Amino acid sequence: MKLSEQTWPDVADTDATRAVLPVGSTEQHGPHAPLGTDTLTAEAIAAAGVEHADVSTVIAPTIPVGVSEEHRDFAGTLWVREDSFRAYVGDVLESLDAQGFESIVVVNGHGGNVGPLREVTARKTRSGEGRAVPFTYFDALGESEMGHAGPVETGLLRYTHPDLVREDRIEEAAADAAERWGEWVAGVNVAYDAAEFSANGVVGDPREGDAERGEDVLNRAGAALAELLGAL
Repeated sequence: MKLSEQTWPDVADTDATRAVLPVGSTEQHGPHAPLGTDTLTAEAIAAAGVEHADVSTVIAPTIPVGVSEEHRDFAGTLWVREDSFRAYVGDVLESLDAQGFESIVVVNGHGGNVGPLREVTARKTRSGEGRAVPFTYFDALGESEMGHAGPVETGLLRYTHPDLVREDRIEEAAADAAERWGEWVAGVNVAYDAAEFSANGVVGDPREGDAERGEDVLNRAGAALAELLGAL
């Protein structure tokens, strides 16, 4: 159940002790995909995981702005500093724990959030007050062609939110896309911002991400999340 759609008596009566906290971003995803791509996919995967889990789990409200300064050159991108992000997520985890949700999975849709989330969930767990773990779906699935606004994300959107994909811009997105994230020299990524290596912010070929691929990613990610919820 979604926490935001319940009343306080509803929540007081639930037997759920697990929660998922979707975390995304508001950042450019090329000319064809919406700024909320990472948020939309995190929400969809959280819902799929809870649906398939064998344990009662609530879905907390989504955190929609993350660590995304690497996309600052593209209009509409929002970001927060890592310390602000860690503090905010940490406070939400504390409040969920205080309400009786002792095991929390942070369902993450954005690469820039990975490091800070690993740290803040570790701090929460080491405190001895509840347990929190991060779940970044593309890492969990080993998606080697993840890119950015590439086949995986475009496929997911074509399956879950097809009305938000600007199909008339797919060819444009593919034409100016980078093949790899970063600018690599001697094994070091010397680029900090996406605009340094991608003219339109895209990495990977979005034409390769159809709705069938998106459905497969969603099903596998949902199953992986359900397994994790069961293990906690």
